[in-house]
Amino acid sequence: MPAESLRWDTLEALKNSSKRKLKYNTDWLEKGEGVLESVNTTPSLSAWVLRQLSSRSPQKAAPSSPVSVSGLSAEPSAPARDPSPPAEPRGAVEREEVQGDAVENTQKDPDPSISLLSARATQVEGCIRVCEKNHRDKAQELLRQRLELQEEMVGAMASRESEQLKRFEELMELKRRQEYQSVRDMLERSSQEALGRQEKLKEEHRHRMKIQNLKLREAELQRLREAELERQRQVEGRDRLRRLNSVQEEVLQLNTLIDPNSVQASLDLTGYSVRGNQLCGHVSEIIRTTAEGEFPSAEDMARAEGALQEMRTMIGIMRQDIEAALEKKRRDLAEEEEKRKQLELQRQQEVKPQTAAPPAEQKGKQRKAGLQTSAEESTLKWYKELQEISRQCAASFEELNSSKDMQTKKLRMELQKAASIPVSQISSISGSKLREIFDKIDVLLSCKSVQSAGRPVSASQHPQGLDFVSYKLAEKFVKQGEEEVASHHEAAFPIAVVASGIWERHPKVGDLILAHLHKKCPYSVPCYPPMKEGTSIEEYQRILGYRVDDIGVEAQDSFLKRMSGMIRLYAAIIQLRWPYGNKQAADPHGLNHGWRWLAQMLNMEPLADITATLLFDFLEVCGNALMKQYQGQFWKLILMIKEEYFPRIEAVTTTGQMGSVMRLKQFLEDCLKRREIPVPKGHLSSSFWRS
Repeated sequence: MPAESLRWDTLEALKNSSKRKLKYNTDWLEKGEGVLESVNTTPSLSAWVLRQLSSRSPQKAAPSSPVSVSGLSAEPSAPARDPSPPAEPRGAVEREEVQGDAVENTQKDPDPSISLLSARATQVEGCIRVCEKNHRDKAQELLRQRLELQEEMVGAMASRESEQLKRFEELMELKRRQEYQSVRDMLERSSQEALGRQEKLKEEHRHRMKIQNLKLREAELQRLREAELERQRQVEGRDRLRRLNSVQEEVLQLNTLIDPNSVQASLDLTGYSVRGNQLCGHVSEIIRTTAEGEFPSAEDMARAEGALQEMRTMIGIMRQDIEAALEKKRRDLAEEEEKRKQLELQRQQEVKPQTAAPPAEQKGKQRKAGLQTSAEESTLKWYKELQEISRQCAASFEELNSSKDMQTKKLRMELQKAASIPVSQISSISGSKLREIFDKIDVLLSCKSVQSAGRPVSASQHPQGLDFVSYKLAEKFVKQGEEEVASHHEAAFPIAVVASGIWERHPKVGDLILAHLHKKCPYSVPCYPPMKEGTSIEEYQRILGYRVDDIGVEAQDSFLKRMSGMIRLYAAIIQLRWPYGNKQAADPHGLNHGWRWLAQMLNMEPLADITATLLFDFLEVCGNALMKQYQGQFWKLILMIKEEYFPRIEAVTTTGQMGSVMRLKQFLEDCLKRREIPVPKGHLSSSFWRS
């Protein structure tokens, strides 16, 4: 058959072409080149076919006609229709080259006869194509698996890189935290160093403040020492000034005793008068030098006292001369007196002797002879000294009191409020409140600043401020006794304890309190001022303590109420002491003055209504303290009042004035019966000061 011969020709042509030199590597897959697996398998099959065909006799192929390559070129060229396969295997490329060479040989062969492949060749070629397709699918599957493996490797690599990136980020975060921690540690160290420096600066500041406070304290102590020295100098200066005034007063009084015009046994006193005037001039010259605001010096006092001593000596000599002249005059009159005596003797013989007085009347006179109608001389002297202190204190701030300047008037009003308001606020509410009031008054009298009407005020703002404040304060204390204590007897104790404390720290205020008390209530001395010649009834009633105005004299009940309030205040003062004061210091006006007052009162003739009222008030307030202090002597005094003095009170009391007498009688009987005097109502206990 011509087809059989054509196959041999084709094979021969293929054998002679360059394709026969192709090498098919069967180890392609083992080396990893799975993509070209189809190329390796196909040539193996074709080689097997060629070997089978070549085993035949070459003689069978000689008469065969030329092989047509048109059919061969048509079949294998089919795969070349896809110009750009994704991954064309090398076997397909070689087949295309073999087919190309076959076409070229065919074109060179001028034989026009073309024979188609046989069914067997077609079948083999189909098997080859199927095998190639299978190998291509397998290669694609392997490629897909390799891609998946590559993707897994890439994913694993990406995962590892991501983990490494996380570790790197964690490392960077660690470094950042370490840097932040180091920065914070550095800041803490710097803050600690700053705090240390600040503490050091604070310590230095405290040390400097301590040194400064010490310096300020030393300066304050120095100022206080200087102020104390100045105060002592002022006190000594005022004392010298008072003594100088007393010297001048005594010199002037002594000079008035020298009267050259008096008829003293024809004695010439002109020389004494001239010398007396000279001495008065010397003292007046010293007074004029101190009238400019300066206090007299010790030399001035020595000169003034020398002038006073000379005046006393001169007066003594003058009196001796006058006595001698009078003695001579008396001798001259002796003879005339003798004659008159003889005449009187003759007249006495003619007059009958008078009968003696009845024994009962003599006994009454003897009983009355032991009592006085006025106070003792020492008591009156003390009373006058206190009044003189009060008068001098009032005169010392006359300029402040009578000033027309608006600023001075305003200051005077503020000082008066600062002195009066705290005293008006004294009550028995609590001990702490009472102490605040005391401290406020003490600060004011210490010339320190206090609050008055919302603004600071001090007694040192005016040279006469301290005297003014002391005077007004003492006046207010007595006024509280006159009004507040008279209405509420329990108020005597808180007022008295504050007054006693102020008296202890500022003795001048205590003297002024006594002076005001004696002036408003002379029975607190005690004394009954006599009515002097030329004194009007109204003026004498004012001296006795009555209030006299245009309407008239106050009622007796009102008068007794005021006197009772002041006596109760005085009785409370003499038994109380400020609990926060100096316990070792002497009481400026203690119970001994209460005993003196009671003794003086019983040595004087009783007055109707007044004596019984004041004795009852005094004993009710101060009796318990006197009983504890004097014990047996006090009970003797109470018994004497009951048995001897009380009948005298009843004798001078009328029927309408028996109320006070009966109160005193009942009080004395109860005390003697119980042998005890009760604690007065309103007395401040120790628990009061803890409130």
